[in-house]
Amino acid sequence: MDPELEAFVPLFPRADLTDPVAERKNFAELAAAIPPPDTTGMEIEDHTVPVDADAEVAVRIYRPPQPRGAVVWLHGGGFVMGDLDTEHPWATRMADASGAAVVSVGYRLAPEHPYPAALDDAGAALAWTAEHADELGVAPERIAVGGHSAGGGIAAALALRARDEQGPPIRFQLLNQPQLDDRQETWSARNFTDTPWLNHGKIAASWQHYLGSAPAAGYAAPARAADLAGLPSAYIASAEFCPNRDENIAYAQRLLQAGVSVELHQWPGTFHGSQAILSAEVSQRQIAELAAALRRALAD
Repeated sequence: MDPELEAFVPLFPRADLTDPVAERKNFAELAAAIPPPDTTGMEIEDHTVPVDADAEVAVRIYRPPQPRGAVVWLHGGGFVMGDLDTEHPWATRMADASGAAVVSVGYRLAPEHPYPAALDDAGAALAWTAEHADELGVAPERIAVGGHSAGGGIAAALALRARDEQGPPIRFQLLNQPQLDDRQETWSARNFTDTPWLNHGKIAASWQHYLGSAPAAGYAAPARAADLAGLPSAYIASAEFCPNRDENIAYAQRLLQAGVSVELHQWPGTFHGSQAILSAEVSQRQIAELAAALRRALAD
């Protein structure tokens, strides 16, 4: 493990997701400890987007000067944690470093709202972004989707559903350590039982909360999709000591075999979510790479 990251491992609280409400509180406290980003010159607005007759989703818009495009951004948290406030440091940095308008989505959380609630919320946010592209100052053909961890999995599912249902066109997928496969059959998913922050048990609990008693169906687990052809090009980042590592690499390979352009970056010495340790040189490179990939994808 990268020595700069390893020094922080003893400081991480043990978490198994058996009590999502308690873990949300812990997650919020960890996010609050991250140094606040500089928002000078950036427009930040909150909106509420209707999902259906019974639901709506909160979104927060981060608009840098003259945005080159937009990304519908889904936060991490194992489908059960996270919100617009915990994602604020990352959404701000992404908007500033990439030059894209970031539409951060406060999707509904499991287990209170299992699949497909989060995906429906993301779909509503994507449709809203496309409809309001002019107001955001971006071209509707320059809209990407992306996210961390569970949010990356939802973003991948959103790209699949938009393809199948002829939804708003998506230019690019930005998937950071995405949670894609509920089957947990890969080597990393089976063997990483004591890795920092995310391990086999925590992944199993996360999927249980998200899926409930039903097996994965539809777009719940993107790795189960039989056909990946026709999807937007993608940047996929994986962490060496992360249960999601092998499914991330396998998904990238399957996209390539389906004719989808992919940039895959496997970060050595890192663990799931370790980019949050901003003092580490490798974390700084990870964040810069994510932003640079989005900037390239949305360029003319």
